[in-house]
Amino acid sequence: MTRVSPQDLIEHGLRAAGGDQAIVLVSEQAEANLRWARGTLTTNGEMSSTTVTVIAFADTATGTATASLSGPVHDAAEVADLVAAAQARARDSAAADDAAPLIDGAAAVDWSVPAGITTAEVFAPLTPALGEVLTRGRADGIEHVGYAEHRTTTTYLGSTTGMRRRHEQAEARLELTAKSHDRTRSTWVGQAGETFVDVDLPSLDTRLRRALDWQGTRVEVEPGRQPVLLSPSATADLMIELYWAADAREAGEGRSAFSRPGGGTRLGDRLGPAGLHLLSDPALPGLGTADFVTAAASSGTASVFDNGLPLARTSWVTNGHLDALVGSRHAAATADVPLTPGIDNLALAMDGATGDLNALVARTDRALLITCLWYIRPVDPQTLLVTGLTRDGVYLVEGGEIVGAVGNFRFNDSPLGLLDRIGDVTTAAPTLAREMGDYFPRASMPAVRVDGFHLSTRSQAQ
Repeated sequence: MTRVSPQDLIEHGLRAAGGDQAIVLVSEQAEANLRWARGTLTTNGEMSSTTVTVIAFADTATGTATASLSGPVHDAAEVADLVAAAQARARDSAAADDAAPLIDGAAAVDWSVPAGITTAEVFAPLTPALGEVLTRGRADGIEHVGYAEHRTTTTYLGSTTGMRRRHEQAEARLELTAKSHDRTRSTWVGQAGETFVDVDLPSLDTRLRRALDWQGTRVEVEPGRQPVLLSPSATADLMIELYWAADAREAGEGRSAFSRPGGGTRLGDRLGPAGLHLLSDPALPGLGTADFVTAAASSGTASVFDNGLPLARTSWVTNGHLDALVGSRHAAATADVPLTPGIDNLALAMDGATGDLNALVARTDRALLITCLWYIRPVDPQTLLVTGLTRDGVYLVEGGEIVGAVGNFRFNDSPLGLLDRIGDVTTAAPTLAREMGDYFPRASMPAVRVDGFHLSTRSQAQ
């Protein structure tokens, strides 16, 4: 069967709309992966897929209705069937409350470029060092478990208003866990980027081994409010939770921690110390992402009517003050706030910050070092209280040194509330959130000291 290009699939779909407004998104994804366990490679493979999303619009007596349908479409007939099904569903739907004129546009200069690919060759910078790490681990009674994956996703967007946009996203992700032979000790590291060229596996393995040694000494620390050092990964998980909760519409309706008592939003309120900045930027070096909206379905923070809307650098927190909330054109108008759509990366930084996590430990008199978080779940949206678990290493820092492991805890705290309890901050660098990295891998974060972090109970998790 002759393969139809993504661009032709879109043109077929828009013609099949028969004069009605429509948007067609095509996602071409290529992936290569390696996995290992018990000190040896277990699987590897290459995969590819094509997904077409049709967004149909229908005029009704009360406004514009819309419906989205997605599927693994490969030819003109299949895309026409998907359009017809989406149109039928749109005609049967109620008018959309986020209805707005579709974005006008023309073909971008890279519109005709084929979709990006990836193959197992992407692991060439990684595999020699990986073999050495696994071999040394087997000799030393250390079990290494983990995986590396590289994904290239090329998104094409076309609309009946003339919009033609293309974005190619490369993602490289590595996760490596080391366990003692009796499995009473476990440590983890993760790294994300666009390639594996900058991955220093021997250095990562040194970090894992050092943490396993720390866990050889157990120190008893009671639960409660403690000063903690959050690794960049742990900081990322909490800041992503905060970012996803910064919903302009919910804030304007009084339903979130970003709502002002008595009405309106908290835009302009001080959330953290002077010099603290939280931002997103499609052109963030090494963590770049699409510079236009792609929304397969409407949600609280996104609208299908905004597909193709340009994105630019946005500061969510500026100099410690809330500067923007995430929302569509409809949400911004409803909440009476500036239009600032969501962007798929996030960076936290502090003016004048210095050093890395090791430097932060060295300049800390006493605190608990939390390396990563897990199973984070919301508890109270009005305060952004979340609960979760520490995982793979919590350590007692005394006099600038790590003196032992203290086990794991359940925590209950608010990413929003802890901003105001941030003390020392390191230089930010790209990191991988332990839990949210599956969904949001592009983050640049510092390690931070937070006072009064609530470790509520002990956890039996290793």
